[in-house]
Amino acid sequence: MNLILLGPPGAGKGTQAKRIVEAFKLVQLSTGDMLRAEVAKRSEIGRQAAAIMKAGLLVPDEMIDNLMDSRLDQEDCRNGFILDGFPRTLPQAAALDGMLTKKNMALDAVLPIQVDDEAMVQRISGRYTCAKCGEGYHDTFKRPKVAGVCDVCGAHEFTRRDDDKAETVRARLKAYHAQTEPIISYYRKRGIVHNIDGMLSIDGVTEQVMAALKEHVGAA
Repeated sequence: MNLILLGPPGAGKGTQAKRIVEAFKLVQLSTGDMLRAEVAKRSEIGRQAAAIMKAGLLVPDEMIDNLMDSRLDQEDCRNGFILDGFPRTLPQAAALDGMLTKKNMALDAVLPIQVDDEAMVQRISGRYTCAKCGEGYHDTFKRPKVAGVCDVCGAHEFTRRDDDKAETVRARLKAYHAQTEPIISYYRKRGIVHNIDGMLSIDGVTEQVMAALKEHVGAA
C-alpha cells in the first residue's frame, strides 16, 4: 500500500503517519528527514543542500526528486510507503508519477487532512517550550500548573520558535494553499483522494484515516 499524506503545517500529519506506519507496517518517507540524514552523512547531496539552506534558500525540486527517486529503490519500500511532505508542488507530483511508473509502483490513496486556517494559527502560535528541559506547553491548551514554572523541572524560562509566530504560520498556510493544495485536484481525477477532517480529535482523525484506507484500498 502506497500513500500520500497531505495537510498544512500543524494539521497533525506526523502523528497520523506514525499510526498508519504502525497499523500497516509501512515505511514513512519524509524529505525533511532524508535531507537531514544526507547533511549528517556529509554526502555530496548533503553538502549541497546544507549550503543552500544556510543561504536561506529552498532546496530545488530536482535535488528533492533525485533524493526520493533513490530512496524508493531501497528494499524496505517494497512493502509499501507513506509520503509525508512530498510532493509539495504539481511539478513534484508529475516527477513522482515518472518515478513510480519506472519502478512499476502505483499510488493507492491520497489523504488530505483539512483544517481551519485560523484554528491552525491559534494551535501553532500558542506553542512554547521550557528552555531547560524542552517540555511543551500551549497558551490555551496546556499551561503550566503554576504560571511561569515548568511542571517537569521547575525552570522559569520558556522559548518560542520563530516559525511558530502567527505571521509566519499564516505565510506557511498561504504557501500551502498556493503550491500544495492543487495537488489534491491532480489526484482526485484518479479517484484515490479521501478528505480527512483534521479538526476532530487525534483519535477521531485516525478513525477517519483507517476508514478511508479500508474503503479505498481494501485494507482492514
